[in-house]
Amino acid sequence: MTYLLYGDRGSGSAAVEMALAEIGAPCALRAVPLEREAQRAAGHLRLNPMGRIPVLVLPDGTVVTESLAILLTLCDRHPQAALLPPPGDSARATALRWMALAAGEFYPHVTRHDYPERFSPDPAHWPAIRARAVEMGRAAWRVVEEHAGLRDGGEEPFLLGARFSIADIYLAVLSRWMGGAAWLPGSCPRMARLARAVAARPAIAPVWERHFGAA
Repeated sequence: MTYLLYGDRGSGSAAVEMALAEIGAPCALRAVPLEREAQRAAGHLRLNPMGRIPVLVLPDGTVVTESLAILLTLCDRHPQAALLPPPGDSARATALRWMALAAGEFYPHVTRHDYPERFSPDPAHWPAIRARAVEMGRAAWRVVEEHAGLRDGGEEPFLLGARFSIADIYLAVLSRWMGGAAWLPGSCPRMARLARAVAARPAIAPVWERHFGAA
């Protein structure tokens, strides 16, 4: 039962690859280099008309797009991996809350930062668009830092305390973008600690290093 994952180094596909590594499911990788705008090529648009990565093709040929949808699909298909608490568990609602915030509030700012030309045809506007995207993205991380229940010190670095979940993978990967790796330790130390804990997991560590370097 092999999955087919379309993505690029350091992109949203990293979270999917890490989830598959935790699950132990085989995955074939297909490179879609963002620097060459390969995500907007005709062949890729047939998979994802939005021109984005990641794209995951399930073993039965079903195509799934959007990082959040892909990760939740994997949780549903592999409940034995326990990457998401079961329905009815309030911890599940907590994990979904912060995943949805990251997808809805942080991710769009990354698009503005990386592709400011999509938001104004005037190149003079692009530096301001990028700067504002970084500012608003970091504001979202501060909300997570202050309100997600992350603890200082101790042995419980994850969103659900000692209980690791798919939400930790998702937030850790997104936290690398827009200079987050350098900014988080001084400004959101609990988030930085979460990312380090994710990167140190045995199944994830080699995938993390390939995408982001040594933890």
